[in-house]
Amino acid sequence: MESFPLWAQFLALVGLLLLSAFFSMAETAMMAVSRLRLRHLAREGSRAAHLTQFLLDRTDRLLGVILLGNNLVNNILATLVTALAIHYFGHGDWVLAIAAGSLTFVLLVFAEITPKVIGATHPERVALPASFVLALLLKLSTPLVWFVNLFVGTVLRILRVRQRSSADATRLTPQELRTIVLEGGSFIPSKHRSILLNLFDLEQLTVDDVMTPRARIEGLDVSEPPEAIGRQLTTCYHNKLPVFDGDIARVIGILHVRKLLPLLGAAALTAEQIRDRLVPPYYIPTGTPLLQQLQLFQDNRQRVGLVVDEYGDVRGLVTLEDIVEEIVGEFTTQAPGSSTAAVQWAADGQVVVDGSISLRALNRRLHLHFPLDGPRTLNGLLLEQLEEIPEAPCCIRYSDCIAEIIQTDEHAVRNVRLVSTGAAGAGLRGTD
Repeated sequence: MESFPLWAQFLALVGLLLLSAFFSMAETAMMAVSRLRLRHLAREGSRAAHLTQFLLDRTDRLLGVILLGNNLVNNILATLVTALAIHYFGHGDWVLAIAAGSLTFVLLVFAEITPKVIGATHPERVALPASFVLALLLKLSTPLVWFVNLFVGTVLRILRVRQRSSADATRLTPQELRTIVLEGGSFIPSKHRSILLNLFDLEQLTVDDVMTPRARIEGLDVSEPPEAIGRQLTTCYHNKLPVFDGDIARVIGILHVRKLLPLLGAAALTAEQIRDRLVPPYYIPTGTPLLQQLQLFQDNRQRVGLVVDEYGDVRGLVTLEDIVEEIVGEFTTQAPGSSTAAVQWAADGQVVVDGSISLRALNRRLHLHFPLDGPRTLNGLLLEQLEEIPEAPCCIRYSDCIAEIIQTDEHAVRNVRLVSTGAAGAGLRGTD
């Protein structure tokens, strides 16, 4: 020790301590850095990101060189501190104990905890520059790392531990993607976030959730007098109408209304003129997932489909716009008589809705929490609870509102008054 001046010995200790801190910080940063963020940077041409990806694809070799370097530096540091303590303070047991305790404290604070906290807090800023040093060390120590990993691999095989590939490490489930979107509120505009969340929900929905029920389908009956057909065509809201003969169950085709407009001002329409301009109806099996149906609409170049059950009976009607609204939200225009038109809380926390309105629409527009695993409409939910069509007005209490039946007929509940009992209406009344 006499051959080295005191300042050189001190610099050696500081240098070894910094090396140990580097390995600790690099290890934490490399394991904490976002693989998705690395892919993005690599596609933008970042050399450091490419190199970091290369190292993370070889996790066993990366950890081998980091831990090998860290342990080597720590052992040299411990040996050097022991030698200096003996040289300057003697061979006493208390000298060695104080030296070991002091070194342990210094290593924990300056070479372990602090660097690892920095690496975990700023993984990208640490991992990218450190990858150049680690790649060089990996190349220089390849034989030694290979020898060490030979034993590591044997132990892992004995323990039946399978190492994850880089693809496995970056694979995300739909639930994880949904969480990422929810947590990215400050980076994703609220409208974009809503669309992304609706896309995730689309996999859980079927055409039955968004279809127009059979009783509310606007269709054209060719058995009606020509005058009635003409009046309906001039006042209809939709451009495409299902055409049936006497009953909606007997659909004979789909009519593009604009094809008949030139004939309305001339002679009276005939059933043959209407039949000649029909296109074959497009049928959709009940229970078809919405995401699948969206693709089928695109593949078959269709915009309107009739939902049929296992017996071939018409259950409802679905349009491309119905599915698009589930993604981007409802359009500003609503068909006359639509059950969701102007559905919002009044100032007194009440709203009157049609019994045929879907529970999903109520939950979305009024921020309620009706169950969606059973009936799909408010009428269906109320009848399931009452097990009969009530003859007089009655009320049913739910978790966040009271449903008061105010009008019924022989077949269904027609009108219901909802009264908010909690946060559903508070602060949301008068909003859409």
